[in-house]
Amino acid sequence: MHHFLSNSQFSSRHSAYLANITTSKEPHTYAQAILDPNWQKAMDEELSALQLNQTWILIPLPAGQKPIGGKWVYKIKYNSDGSVDKYKVRLVSKGYT
Repeated sequence: MHHFLSNSQFSSRHSAYLANITTSKEPHTYAQAILDPNWQKAMDEELSALQLNQTWILIPLPAGQKPIGGKWVYKIKYNSDGSVDKYKVRLVSKGYT
């Protein structure tokens, strides 16, 4: 980014924020996320919340039917100073299938 923009007009706080959000990487797959303890914890918390809220119940799949798949979506939430506020994870269904 520094090849295209100059941060000379930004405050030091804003420069720190930009540096943080450009260096942090959100995983695109479960295989990438499972390697990081922060994402592991976030996924565990999401599953616990879904179970606590009784979001679904498990039932036998009717004969000849396929289950609906799911996908993890990862997002890093930042504080105004650029520090990481939390690792946010959602388990979403692939309803389009």
